[in-house]
Amino acid sequence: MKIAAIDIGSNAARMQISSVLNDEGRISFKKVEYVRFALRLGHDVFTAGKIHYESEARIKKLLTVYKLLMELHEVDAYLICATSALREAENGLNICERVKLELGMTINLISGEKEAEMINNVIINELREDQVYLHIDVGGGSTELNLYNGKTKETSQSFKIGSVRLMEGKVNKDQWKKMHNWIEDNVHKRKNVISIGTGGNISKLFEFIQTNEQGMANLQQLEDALKNVSSFTVDERINKLKMNPDRADVIEHASEIYFSAMKWAKSDQMFVPDLGLKDGILLEVYQNL
Repeated sequence: MKIAAIDIGSNAARMQISSVLNDEGRISFKKVEYVRFALRLGHDVFTAGKIHYESEARIKKLLTVYKLLMELHEVDAYLICATSALREAENGLNICERVKLELGMTINLISGEKEAEMINNVIINELREDQVYLHIDVGGGSTELNLYNGKTKETSQSFKIGSVRLMEGKVNKDQWKKMHNWIEDNVHKRKNVISIGTGGNISKLFEFIQTNEQGMANLQQLEDALKNVSSFTVDERINKLKMNPDRADVIEHASEIYFSAMKWAKSDQMFVPDLGLKDGILLEVYQNL
């Protein structure tokens, strides 16, 4: 059996096709195809409030490619989820309707809370019972914070703070205050909080860090890695550090969000599992089947 997940974010759209493996009742997913394309929908939405015609055309072209790949792989079921940019666009619903009409593909506009829930379903297997965790998931348009006590999620909140939104200068100061207050109210008094980072930017930053035996890095290591990245121009990051262009120009903005949350939570350690929304979507596709 093969299943697929399509995640249309504010910065990029990703598709992963996976085989479902059943080892004596233990289910796992083996990646057989992964495609990422920088749509940059957040640039349209966070500056103009809507998705431009040219961007809509690119969405349709990309989904056509994804559809053909799924047909070639004989995918049994798939799910498309779109997050903050398409959700907030004044013409987002109209675009979804046209995609359904022209391509026969349904785009689900999910809330920040639903996004956090889907990621939670795959993150939970990485947690220890005797530890408190702050999960920080930074996307192009929003950041989801989740507080775990062991494998139990106690509370969560979504904020309109994201790497692309921050780069475009469209983050309201009130959102920073809300995030700070949420951490003060829910996390600040906890001891030895470990941060979990998810998102392409923190995964990329971790590639420049020598982690400890537990796969964790401290805040100073993270800041030193960013300082090193920041010493390169955007062109140098692309050509010398081999970053994608849409990663090279936002990694500093995304890092500001991760680091702020860690400092406010007095969390000095972070680990970065190789998991994200696409993995949560895959799990939901399988469960629906």
